[in-house]
Amino acid sequence: MPTVESSDSDVQQNPSSTLPLLGDNQVTMQASTSSSSNNSSSAGGSSMSSSVGGGVVGVPLDTQNSGEPPAKRQLLDPNSASSSSGGGAAAASGTNEKLAYRISTALCCAVCLDLPKTAMYQCQMGHLMCAACFTHLLADGRLRDQIATCPNCRVEISKSTASRNLAVEKAASELPSECQYCNNEFPYKSLERHEQHECQERPTKCRYYRIGCQWRGPFHETTEHERNCLHPQKSGRDVMAALVAHDDMFKEEMKMFHTLIDLLSYEKIIFNDLQMKPYRTDEYVHKLFYETARFSAFNQQWVVKARINNSQRDPHQSNERTITYQLILKTKTSTPMSIHFFALKGPFSDMKVNTQIYKHDFTEASTESDYYVLPLPNGTDGNGSSECNRMLANKGINFRLLMFLLNK
Repeated sequence: MPTVESSDSDVQQNPSSTLPLLGDNQVTMQASTSSSSNNSSSAGGSSMSSSVGGGVVGVPLDTQNSGEPPAKRQLLDPNSASSSSGGGAAAASGTNEKLAYRISTALCCAVCLDLPKTAMYQCQMGHLMCAACFTHLLADGRLRDQIATCPNCRVEISKSTASRNLAVEKAASELPSECQYCNNEFPYKSLERHEQHECQERPTKCRYYRIGCQWRGPFHETTEHERNCLHPQKSGRDVMAALVAHDDMFKEEMKMFHTLIDLLSYEKIIFNDLQMKPYRTDEYVHKLFYETARFSAFNQQWVVKARINNSQRDPHQSNERTITYQLILKTKTSTPMSIHFFALKGPFSDMKVNTQIYKHDFTEASTESDYYVLPLPNGTDGNGSSECNRMLANKGINFRLLMFLLNK
């Protein structure tokens, strides 16, 4: 009888050894199976019948409770990874970082390869372009006298065919981005506020910079530096040079302010809301100009004309772009006219322009003023090129022209 029971146990164990085992429990289950066969020879077939009859042989331990493989259970319950092993949290963190990187790569601009800080446009095929690059492409098309195209698929782009992608803008604003000063990560939408007002490593000037201190360092060192700064103890003679430079800047601002106040006291003041439209010359090298329709002021006919980069041969090859404009008298005048004029943002315009007053004496022999710079504010590029590109991307440039006539 003991011999028969031993042979029966061997017969019962062979099928169990051929069952597929999953995961890392295969070696463990094989070991337990071999140990159970040894125990069965001494303890009889009752123990083997209980192990086989319970349905546990050949089934991974991780699936006995939930019935799902370990990998699937981790996807269904992310907390199970951290509870099962100490390295689960680190692995999940690394996965999240890789996922954020992949998403940010997919949402970046196709031109500058950066996440959008403002608006994000897309062509008809769905390729993404940030607002700055989009207007730059439209401006290049205007300067080249060609149709602007998407840099990826070469489909035509314009303000009427391209559209805003609000989903990408919202997703990009939530992605983590690294601060350029402290290298910590913050949501993209709050990064600018952090870098300007909250970061302890942001570059800061000493509060005595107006009297000549040239120190510039991280914000958290400002208090210590100002406590030991030597400029407050310097004599008036030592700081006089810095004060003179500061006063000169203040005098220039006050001069323009007083000039504007004096102009408002003139008897003859007029303004016109104008639009400059692009056109090209018939020369061998086609140059781009802008010009308004004729308008009336002081019983005369006038025109405003503008050009890009002072009629540079190939302005599209330059990253720095400027607009200069002139005032032209189209009718004859028998008496000289001393005209002060400057451009402002009009009621139907989104142009951003600083105030700069110009003057020209119009006579019968001098009917055109010099070309004067349209003072555009500095953008992220450090000059007015971004604002210039935005204006060139439009079909026309809308502005308000103020003119003052001095009676002699």
